[in-house]
Amino acid sequence: MIEVKKEGVILRKEGLEFENESVLNPAVIREGNNIHVFYRAVHIRNYSSIGYCMLDTPLTVKTRMDKPFLSPEFEYESHGMEDPRIVKIDDTYYLTYVAFDGANALGALATSTNLQHFKKQGIIVPKIKYDDFDRYTKAQSVLNEKYLRYNRGANILADKDLVFFPRRVNGKLTFLHRIKPDIQITAVNELADLTDEFWVDYFLHFEDHIFLGPKYPHEVSYIGSGCPPVETEHGWLILYHGVKDMVKGYEYSCCAALMDLNDPQKEIARLPYPLFKPELDYELDGDVDDVCFPTGTVLEDDKLYIYYGAADELIACASVSLKALIDELLLNKV
Repeated sequence: MIEVKKEGVILRKEGLEFENESVLNPAVIREGNNIHVFYRAVHIRNYSSIGYCMLDTPLTVKTRMDKPFLSPEFEYESHGMEDPRIVKIDDTYYLTYVAFDGANALGALATSTNLQHFKKQGIIVPKIKYDDFDRYTKAQSVLNEKYLRYNRGANILADKDLVFFPRRVNGKLTFLHRIKPDIQITAVNELADLTDEFWVDYFLHFEDHIFLGPKYPHEVSYIGSGCPPVETEHGWLILYHGVKDMVKGYEYSCCAALMDLNDPQKEIARLPYPLFKPELDYELDGDVDDVCFPTGTVLEDDKLYIYYGAADELIACASVSLKALIDELLLNKV
């Protein structure tokens, strides 16, 4: 088994009003000597905004804002901005998050050229009703029956965990997102291509867009996108969360797979066990128990730092040798 070091807690709530319930699930990106962290800050009654801090080492906070960096402005995000991730593609930063209006949870995007001022682009995932989803996908014989079980009765299907690849793949903007229980993939020339007509055709051929599905016991219930993909010479390293139903509730663990660089839907390898899972007190006991929810990475030499939400209450970090992780994955080719 691969050796992972739990580096400890990076950020806790500090009594500030906008984050007086919890801080979790950070978007992380390095620019020069600084590491920028955009995290979910939860106010009482589960209203979320995005907070900000800067690290001067992967484990040390240098500065932290005492007010939200980004706050809800529009109806589609009126109940919160949740679980951000970030990448830089060409000269633009893509900050994705879950926009929650109190009923619907959908992937949204904000973009920036300087990490200081972000322009909200709105929801970019499909807004599809359960009945339409059922109708469009009915003829797809191998579709996991859990799609209907998890989503039946929903007005608009929750489409969360929106994560871009950190560069264009075959010339296309490519992103992962999740309608339970699998991770889906979408690729377009430009965001303007994400029209209603595009999504109707997407769901008529929905099987063609499934990126990864549950496979092993630790991810048997469902899986979801985690950190932005990490490009390696052997393929895209995908760190995602896997969920299994336990007697006392769900357990969320960090999982790893390797996908082809030119054909990201081609799975090369997958760990048959969690890369890491809830074991420490702050992972086992919190706002939601038994959660390790990975959302960002920083690479220093060969050491990959993985930032994650622990028990939906605070931000922690684990580290692993990138080479050792790739070598272990290549021992577990599919």
